[in-house]
Amino acid sequence: MFLAGKEWAARFEGFQREAWRLETLPQYLMPQEREEFTAFREGTRIDPRSVSNEYTDRLRRQVAEGRSQGRVHVVTRPLSDYLRFEFSQYYAPHALAGEQIRILDVTERVNPLAGVQDFWLFDHTDVVLMNYHPDGRQINREVYEGDAARFVEYQRIAVAESVPFEEYVKGVDV
Repeated sequence: MFLAGKEWAARFEGFQREAWRLETLPQYLMPQEREEFTAFREGTRIDPRSVSNEYTDRLRRQVAEGRSQGRVHVVTRPLSDYLRFEFSQYYAPHALAGEQIRILDVTERVNPLAGVQDFWLFDHTDVVLMNYHPDGRQINREVYEGDAARFVEYQRIAVAESVPFEEYVKGVDV
């Protein structure tokens, strides 16, 4: 089963304890980000403390309700323009709103999650596979019908092998 629209949004309203994502690509070509990405490349920056939108408002509400959202992004240096954009325009304000973002830099080490595709894991039971073309264009979101145990293990590895976003960006030009 593929998810879009209201069915996809319902995943983020319906989880009880945790929504968590693994990201593995150096860029995601999302049409709704095109203008912001272009502005970023031209030098426009935002103050992450001033961002208030539907996403950050939802994050704050979930944290207040005792629910968490997190992610680990697997990266290599030098960071792509897209990753610098994502870190600056999205991760910084999302972290301030309560998302637990971590970075797994595999530039000088073996990637412990090589071959694992992007996914969302909801409450350690529901998995949604994020399917992309190699260039980062999204194909679809697909509900995984099997046992979530291996994805829970991927999450454990990703968190154990990564560092908090705030720590990682201290030495990175974004």
